[in-house]
Amino acid sequence: MKDFYSGTRIIAGRGAVKELKNLGIKRLFLVTDPFFAENGVAQQIATAAQAQAAEIFQDVQPDPSVTLAAEGTARVKAFEPDGIVALGGGSAMDCAKAMAYFSGSKAKLIAIPTTSGSGSEVTDFAILTHEQVKHPLVDARLRPEVAILDDELLQKLPPSLIADAGFDVLAHALEAYVAKNAGAITDALARDAFCSAFAALPASFAGNTAVRLKVHVAATMAGMAFTQAGLGLCHAMAHSLGGMFHVPHGRLNAILLPAVVSCNAHRAGEKYAVLARSAGLGGSADTVAVRNLKNCLVRLRTELKLPGTLAQAGVDPRQVWYGMDKIVEATLADPCCNTNPIAVEGFMVRQVLEEVMGRV
Repeated sequence: MKDFYSGTRIIAGRGAVKELKNLGIKRLFLVTDPFFAENGVAQQIATAAQAQAAEIFQDVQPDPSVTLAAEGTARVKAFEPDGIVALGGGSAMDCAKAMAYFSGSKAKLIAIPTTSGSGSEVTDFAILTHEQVKHPLVDARLRPEVAILDDELLQKLPPSLIADAGFDVLAHALEAYVAKNAGAITDALARDAFCSAFAALPASFAGNTAVRLKVHVAATMAGMAFTQAGLGLCHAMAHSLGGMFHVPHGRLNAILLPAVVSCNAHRAGEKYAVLARSAGLGGSADTVAVRNLKNCLVRLRTELKLPGTLAQAGVDPRQVWYGMDKIVEATLADPCCNTNPIAVEGFMVRQVLEEVMGRV
């Protein structure tokens, strides 16, 4: 039996943030990073809500720590908002979710993503970092009540961020499609998200802003898919490596995903082949379609100017070797492994690392 539920209201389109004023927020707590605080966007969003009182927490950093979330939690408790708005990428949403959760606040949680990648605006997931280890939090109470997808916030995205976030979308969709808890509804969402993002990313990266809402919606659809179906080895390894080496999450997914496809292919090959054909990558035989899928991910990674190895991403391969046992341990402890199509064992993690490590 499969059970699908999505309790997030999604408002999408140009100027969608104007709908904030119709959500009845009287005391607004806005969580964002210094960039949006300094360029005035955070204040514009706060003003758009037409709340009677507003407070802006602007200290979000990449890979938010447990300590940062605790600081924000204390601020939420003191302010007692009836609306908590997350403005930014995955880190801002992770922080806002954690603050809402640990404060016990009954405030309406609203997510306004400014990148097209994490899908956190519709998921039960949040990631916090403690002592160089990323810890996924998974709870239905972390899912935002409202997600606002406004492509006006995407017009000036730097190409590198489009590439990093875009591969996060592809990884979410691809892993959800073959995950243990996948079903007909998550398959449809994941397949469409993958195909849309795969087709539109090169144009978005090249500066075509007209396709960015399509990628934005694809990210949300992929989020809806994986929060129900689960993820897999790629994300488990990205969490462990990201905590240790501080490489952007989407960039790690770009490095790892082709190798993970090979690792899982003997169990998930049939579904990988269906996904490849749906994306127009051909392959009459499943083995050919899977090979095309992997090769096209590699080509897209190159087209988006993303690194192909950890060494190219600035990670010294010797540090990977020295930390191999710790990486394997953290990966196996990550809950994303639970829904990988194959039961994850240490040798699989080492196999993928050897393929993606690169040379000194």
